[in-house]
Amino acid sequence: MQIGLPRQASRLAPLSLLCLALAACTVGPDFQRPEVPAGAGYTKENLSSTANADIDAGGAAQRLVAGLDIRGQWWTLFRSPALNALVEEALRANPDVSAAQAALRQANELVYADQASLFPSVSANASKTREKLSGVQTGSPSSPILTINSASLSVSYAPDVFGGTRRQIESTTAQAEYERFQLEATYLTLTANVVNTAINLASVRDQVAATEEIIRLQSGQLDLLQAQRQLGAIGNTDVLTQQTSLAQTRATLPPLQKQLAQTRNQLMAYLGRFPNQDRGEAFNLASLHLPQELPVSLPSALVGQRPDVQSAQAQLHQASAYIGVAVANQLPQFSITGSLGSTVASGTQLFSAGTGVWSLAGAIAQPIFDAGALEHRKRAAVAAYDESAARYRGTVLIAFQDVANALRALQADADALNQQVVAERSAQANLDLVQAQFKLGAVAYINLLTAQQTYQNTVLARVRAQAARYSDTTALFQALGGGWWNRSDVDPATAGRPDRFGLPTWQELRPAHTAATEPTP
Repeated sequence: MQIGLPRQASRLAPLSLLCLALAACTVGPDFQRPEVPAGAGYTKENLSSTANADIDAGGAAQRLVAGLDIRGQWWTLFRSPALNALVEEALRANPDVSAAQAALRQANELVYADQASLFPSVSANASKTREKLSGVQTGSPSSPILTINSASLSVSYAPDVFGGTRRQIESTTAQAEYERFQLEATYLTLTANVVNTAINLASVRDQVAATEEIIRLQSGQLDLLQAQRQLGAIGNTDVLTQQTSLAQTRATLPPLQKQLAQTRNQLMAYLGRFPNQDRGEAFNLASLHLPQELPVSLPSALVGQRPDVQSAQAQLHQASAYIGVAVANQLPQFSITGSLGSTVASGTQLFSAGTGVWSLAGAIAQPIFDAGALEHRKRAAVAAYDESAARYRGTVLIAFQDVANALRALQADADALNQQVVAERSAQANLDLVQAQFKLGAVAYINLLTAQQTYQNTVLARVRAQAARYSDTTALFQALGGGWWNRSDVDPATAGRPDRFGLPTWQELRPAHTAATEPTP
């Protein structure tokens, strides 16, 4: 027995074959990843490859190494177990990370949903209808009641003849890629914020300690002056002046304590804790160590390392795909529908001989007049692409600017710390000398007061200069992308899983580093 297509189906076969033949066509531009502009670099002239300062804490020499890869957990280079624990806790508990992971999962699911449009949709239908007919309709004085049972299987398919559906999937996939790098940007921003907050906490704590030491010294000096006044060696003026200076120094302590408390509260927020859940983690600058070797990525590799640049590139890709969607909407739209079922008066007779029904239809729809709406939507998509391209270029410029600023800061702040150390040592020596001379009556009290204030300012300035070197190191790691391609703590259930519909894995998104023959910036 030979089974053939119904006559109507055989007439539609050429149309189906034509649709399949055209399915390889994809209108719109094919996305090309932008190239790094030729000659792009960080500085006009060569920077010194070594920055160091003459101090034990925060003064280690730092050497810039061109092309050196970046650790995924770059913060461990500060060699602080307490800092490492805080960063790991923040990555687990910070709500921004959870939100970014959820956004990535959502984007992936939307890709899967759009990819389903490439396949036929099949639906099953069943119904039972009871209907009373009028005698006028039947020509009989009685009004019969009819029961109709039906069941069918319907298939619909819209061939992607001009690639509009594939361009839509491409756009959704680019959105998912954008969310991937937004997640990495969230990781990078959070880790940098935690490290910087810990550095600020250590800096303020050291400033508080330095201020308390200065208050102790000034209090001792006040006691000495009061003893001299009781002996009649000096008048009330010097004592009152010292009391004023001591009160002014004490007045600087509450703002530092407030800053310390607010910095701790900020740290608690990064860790996903409430302010009352502070466990008393203590930091000081002496507990941190400056990394001795710092990476300087080759300019050609930077755009592949920065999550914000990759996010901007994904948005550019999405805008490119939208142009193809807009062009495809101007072209004919094809659809094929069919159904196969059975209709009977008794449900037990469904699918019995002679009860089958079927239908098969093909349709082509071509917009003829829409007052230019589709053309203007295509032009809008082109304009959106131009906007994304401009934003991408701006993001690349900012990326190079961030690296250049960090490199300049590393050298400048090392030099500044050197000078602050010299100033502090000179101020300390001068204060010791003036104190000895004042005890002998060789200098006026105003000289002692000036020496005290100078020493106080140099101590606080040196602490801030120390902290700046740690912050600059953090800024460089952040500006270079933070080594996300070497990360080992990405949740595979949310971000690192291989994609079953062709989205690249984290390993495939690893930036391609060029040969180390590129000139050192």
